[in-house]
Amino acid sequence: MDHFFLNELNDYVNQSIESFHKSRISILSGLKLNSLISKNPYLFRAKNITLASELIESTLTAFLSSSEEKMFGDFLENLALFVAKKCVRAHKSTAQGIDLEFDKDGIYYIISVKSGPRWGNSSQLKKLSEDLIVAEIRLKQSSHVKSVQKILGICYGKTKDRQMKAGYKKIMGQSFWTFISNDPNLYIDIIEPVGYRAKYHDDQFIKPVALHLLSPQQADGELRKCKSVSRLKASNRRSKLRGIQLR
Repeated sequence: MDHFFLNELNDYVNQSIESFHKSRISILSGLKLNSLISKNPYLFRAKNITLASELIESTLTAFLSSSEEKMFGDFLENLALFVAKKCVRAHKSTAQGIDLEFDKDGIYYIISVKSGPRWGNSSQLKKLSEDLIVAEIRLKQSSHVKSVQKILGICYGKTKDRQMKAGYKKIMGQSFWTFISNDPNLYIDIIEPVGYRAKYHDDQFIKPVALHLLSPQQADGELRKCKSVSRLKASNRRSKLRGIQLR
C-alpha cells in the first residue's frame, strides 16, 4: 500500500474511532431508567432475572450493545466510502439506496455498502434490488455509460462472491476491501488504526457505565418510580402461585 495513503487512512480512522467512543459515552449521559425497563417482562422472567439490579444490568448491556453495533456499522460504511474515493476515484452516489459509483476498466459500478452480512430482512433486500435496478436504468440512459455492474458490498464476512438472482453481485469481507482499494491486504491494514488507544477509550467508557449500574437497593427504589413497576408487580403475584417471588 502507498505510504502516503496509509498515513491518510490512519488519520481518518483514528479521528473516526475517537468520535465513535465519544458517542458511546454521550448515549449514557441522556439515558433514563424508563428506556431500559420498557422491555418484554416475560423475557426477563424466562432468563431467571429476580433482582432489580440484575434487570438493570441486563437491559443496560443489551441497550449499549445494540447502540454500539449501529454506530460502528456506520463507521465501517463511511470508511469504505473514504477508501473507495482515495483508491478508485469513487464518488458518493445521489441515487436512492446507492452509496458509491465509479468507473473501472470500462465498467460502471454502482454499490450499496452494508457493514455486515445480516443487515436486513426480506423487505429490505427487495428494496435494495429495486433501488439498484432503478439506478442501472438511469445510468444506461446516459450515452457515456455502456456497461453497469450492480454490487452489494459487505464490510465483513467470509462468504464467497456470488451473483444473486436479483441481478446484483454480492462481495464480502476481504474481497470487498480489495475491490474498492486494489490492495488485497487492506482488510488487515485497517485493524491497527481501528484499535488505536482502544484500552484508554474503553476505560473511559467503563466509568459512566459503572455509575449506571445501581446497587440492588438503589435499583429497587428507582423501579418504584417507573410506570413499568406495575407490570413487574403483576408478574410477581402470578409467580407466587408457583412458589417464585420477584423482588
